[in-house]
Amino acid sequence: MDIIRTTEALAAFCDRAAQRPYVTVDTEFLRERTYYSKLCLMQMAYSDEDGGEAVLIDTLEEGLSLAPVYELFRNTNVVKVFHAARQDIEIFVVDKGVVPDPLFDTQVAAMVCGYGEQVGYETLVRKIAKADLDKSSRFTDWSRRPLTDAQAQYALGDVTHLRQIYEVLSNRLEKTGRARWLAEEMAILKDPDTYRVHPDNAWKRVKTRTQSAKFLAIVKELAAFREAYAQQRDIPRNRVFKDDALVELASTKPRNEKDLGRSRLLLREARKGDIAEGILKAITAGVEMPADQMPQPDKHPKSGAQVNSALSDMLRVLLKAKSENADVAQKLIASASDLDLMASGERDLPALKGWRREVFGDDALRLCEGKIALAVQGRRVITMAIDA
Repeated sequence: MDIIRTTEALAAFCDRAAQRPYVTVDTEFLRERTYYSKLCLMQMAYSDEDGGEAVLIDTLEEGLSLAPVYELFRNTNVVKVFHAARQDIEIFVVDKGVVPDPLFDTQVAAMVCGYGEQVGYETLVRKIAKADLDKSSRFTDWSRRPLTDAQAQYALGDVTHLRQIYEVLSNRLEKTGRARWLAEEMAILKDPDTYRVHPDNAWKRVKTRTQSAKFLAIVKELAAFREAYAQQRDIPRNRVFKDDALVELASTKPRNEKDLGRSRLLLREARKGDIAEGILKAITAGVEMPADQMPQPDKHPKSGAQVNSALSDMLRVLLKAKSENADVAQKLIASASDLDLMASGERDLPALKGWRREVFGDDALRLCEGKIALAVQGRRVITMAIDA
């Protein structure tokens, strides 16, 4: 097995890869005990007339620098190919603020090409590369050394099969004229802000049943404190306190450590010291937040009076028909909540922009405006214009 352990060897490989049109990339990391992912291993591969090259990069090796990789990532002549790239790219953004460009995510490309909803790598390997993956090393501690042969082979499989998958999907996108569809999706993945969790926005990840602005103000302050505390100490946010404890705190509004001690869900370590102090300050800030600064709940119709439920159901039928006609995953076009919002009158939605508008959005708007109707023709659902 070819494992790169020095910066010099890594630079030599990256120099060779820079002469190829694309390079496939994957990472193995741990995140159970930290806020930020701990990179344990990188895999990279490219193809050439001699079959190409695939390597493992031991990122835990003392003295090894990833600078050659980042230089390759900035090389716009080489496409960087990942599968489900978001978590991988987050590592590079946090480390050095680097986003690979150009970028190709085979999971998104597969959804555009009709392989289903968020199709897994294993499925693409089976369908496109006609191979099977050894799953035995999927759940393993990648920080342990030395790597076993099974671990090495599993890791290499994540980039070797990816070469054929990329070539098939890339060719299909070009033939169908959908390369620009993928480019729109990659623009989101290439935005560094996609990977930065701002403490002031952390409240949006917390699920609550109460949508009161006063309640959400406390949720916002508690979530912001927890996020900042976890980031500064590089520990999982749930190690500070879990979501259910956060919601409980926002409801009971404890005023002192004695009150915190009555919490059913708060971890013992959070009832005193820095965390307890931060919780109490956050609750006070939330209670005293001016009305014009209170967070607004995410737009989503909650009552039947706001949503035309019949129209929402019709939009679902239209979405299914359009996604089947275009051979694109429904979830990539619009979510169920997007359709409810559209039926309630909302128009600032992804489904009504870019390629999604071409595939679905224009007819969805016509349906909402009563300009078209749905009809069944054989086994197909079609649209029919309605005369004014």
